[in-house]
Amino acid sequence: MREVAFIKQNKEKWLSFETAIFNNDFKNPDELASQYIQLINDLSYAQTYYPKSKVITYLNQLAAKAFQKIYKTKREDSNRIVAFWKTEVPLIMHQYRKYVYIAFIIFTIFTAIGAFSAANDGEFVRSILGDEYVNMTIENIEAGNPVAVYKSGSNWGSFIGITVNNLRVGIIAFVLGVFGGLGTIYILFKNCIMLGSFQYFFYEKDVFWESVRGIWIHGSMEIFAIVIEAAAGLILGASILFPGTHSRFTSFKEGAKTGVKIVISTFPFTFFAGFLEGFITRYSQEMPKIISVGIILVTLGCISYYYLIYPFVVKKKLDAQLIPIIA
Repeated sequence: MREVAFIKQNKEKWLSFETAIFNNDFKNPDELASQYIQLINDLSYAQTYYPKSKVITYLNQLAAKAFQKIYKTKREDSNRIVAFWKTEVPLIMHQYRKYVYIAFIIFTIFTAIGAFSAANDGEFVRSILGDEYVNMTIENIEAGNPVAVYKSGSNWGSFIGITVNNLRVGIIAFVLGVFGGLGTIYILFKNCIMLGSFQYFFYEKDVFWESVRGIWIHGSMEIFAIVIEAAAGLILGASILFPGTHSRFTSFKEGAKTGVKIVISTFPFTFFAGFLEGFITRYSQEMPKIISVGIILVTLGCISYYYLIYPFVVKKKLDAQLIPIIA
């Protein structure tokens, strides 16, 4: 069968199935599973006979959405809160993983630009962080504690203030994605330039290692969470710019719903980062190096595993669980 005829023959069925998925318009799980089987068959047929066709991408995306719906209808999925972090978010991260990769690429580029600018312009750091903050940091370095700024304020006061600020930055990074993702990119640019120039400043003052031991105790989760929230903003922007087969408003609603779930998933990590910054980072220079480095590696490992590795684990596991349904 020619590709045009294949698409014409199945187009209405696919669109009907897609509409039913978005509106959750299924009489029972068996109906959803039955239509999912037909979709998988069409996808296999397209992959065999039209390997370079764009219809394969469309059917893959539709199958991924249907897959999530099927899993949600399983009776054993009774604890909604646990299922949200254990299954739903990882599946979302797997489906939209390219936006996470893009966010990290943008983060790396902008941070490198900040470091490069600081290396080539002696006044760049002051223009970004301000004279007062730079002068205070220099005094701290001369006093033997480059990250003494984290000792200012009370434990609880720092924890609450820092956490609220980080939540605000993350939410803004997501919400500004409504401007086609440009607002999100701006927030990343602003924060990454600051991070890159700040870290180079410590390198220039020969206290880079000391700064890493302090900043990244909380920074591993804090910065990582902001990048994930930026990915949510890019998803929101893409839903407006590239609605696909949906109306732009329907696509926007779906993008906003997905983005909100991703942002909410980062809250525990942001809270824990705030706790570390308020209660632990202030003692980074006094504690043994093995402890500070250990905290950094453990926190970075945990959040990296959850957002970058665990989604593949969940997807593989659920693929195996789905076999009895489509058999």
